[in-house]
Order: sequence, then C-alpha cells, then structure tokens
Amino acid sequence: MNTLVERAQLGDAEAFISLMEECRMSFRRIAFGYLGNDEDAADAIQDTILDAFEHIGSLKKTEYFKTWVMRILINNCTRTYRKNRKRVSMEQYMEEGEYDKGASEVEFKELLLALPEESRTIFQLYFGEQFTTKEIADILGMKENTVKSRIHRGKEQLRVSLHVI
Repeated sequence: MNTLVERAQLGDAEAFISLMEECRMSFRRIAFGYLGNDEDAADAIQDTILDAFEHIGSLKKTEYFKTWVMRILINNCTRTYRKNRKRVSMEQYMEEGEYDKGASEVEFKELLLALPEESRTIFQLYFGEQFTTKEIADILGMKENTVKSRIHRGKEQLRVSLHVI
C-alpha cells in the first residue's frame, strides 16, 4: 500500500483509484454505521474521496494513509450528521426495507443503531474494521482509555438490551 500512496502523492491517478478501491468497503461500513442511511453515507464518502485526492500531498508518512483517510471520513460524517440533524430510529430503518433479514451484516448494523452516537463509530472501527484502540484514538482524536471505556460501556449496554448476562 505504501508504494501506491507514494505514487498517488506524485499525481498517479490510477494509484489513487486503487487506494480508494481498497478502502471502499471500510468507507461504506463506517459511514453507514455513523449516519444510518445510504444517501448520507454516499455523500460523506464522496466528500472523503475528493478531500483525500486534493490533500494527499500533505500526508507525511505513507504508512498512516488508512488512519489519515479514515479521519477524513469521520470528519465528513460528523459534518453531514450535524448538517442534517436527523436520526434514524430502528423502527424507521426496518420500515424502509433497507436490509436483508438473513444477513449478519444487518445484525451488526442493528446493534450499531442501538448504541449511542458516540459509541457507534468506535464499535464500527474496532469490531467492523479491526482497528486497534490506539489507532481508533488517533483517528478520532481522543485518548486511548476513552476508546476502551466506550467499548466497555457499549458492550454493557448491548448486553442489557439483548438481555444477555
């Protein structure tokens, strides 16, 4: 990946497209987990790709590309969320028929929607994208212990909501 980042920084459009393809599914999962609907997620992803393209030259260490681009995505999701100020309740989500009941990814999305907003992104990055707590702290600009405590509190909340002891 570092070679692709270096080539993209030198203006190689094909290398940049390859990088975006590698991140495509992560972008989708994170943006949907944060925003709760496909339209807003697509807008945030589009803004992220544009921002990354315009500013890839400012990335100092190529090994931090994924952390850097995820931070851009989170910022764009936050901006989109604040702009729209709408919340999608679980009932609305289910009524809109935007899911296939048999898919385990849907179950994960349902669990994410049951969490408070501050925990959704952390859960998506930790459980969905397999980032470490340190990487999540870097991406979200918070202390690692805060990330760990939100994961712990989120797990407890899910246990209670699922009636699991």
